[in-house]
Amino acid sequence: MDITATYSFAAPPSEVWNLLMDPDAIAACLPGCCELRPLPALSGVEGGDDRYQAELIIGVAAVSGTFTATIALSDKVPPHSYRLQVDATGKPGFAHGSATIVLSAEQNGTLAHVTAAANVGGLIARVGQRLLEGVARMTMDRFYGCLAKRVAGAGS
Repeated sequence: MDITATYSFAAPPSEVWNLLMDPDAIAACLPGCCELRPLPALSGVEGGDDRYQAELIIGVAAVSGTFTATIALSDKVPPHSYRLQVDATGKPGFAHGSATIVLSAEQNGTLAHVTAAANVGGLIARVGQRLLEGVARMTMDRFYGCLAKRVAGAGS
């Protein structure tokens, strides 16, 4: 499943970048997020501080459950772009995905261009196959909408 979307923020790229790198803001805006905590740096791996573990409650159709996800940020070019890798598993199945987020300045703020790809399997995919893309898009829309409200509120 591939998804692309563009989100608008009423703030300069540096402010949007800071928000996208703030674990507290991410946890508050990520639908279904129960916990988001940093993972210890891996020895010999640069950027180990950009890894997190999350507990998420996700539902598709009649199937819902708790997932444990490892989230890693890489290829960071502040305040312009980064790559996000997510690997989640739970009783209802698994989800593996990645996204590239590119921020570009516009006259009234910043545009965030998101290009994502995901592979979902298990019961959640079998039962909700036709709904997965819509649920993924709705989750992204809610997440970036929440962040846009936060950055607009910070500028007031």
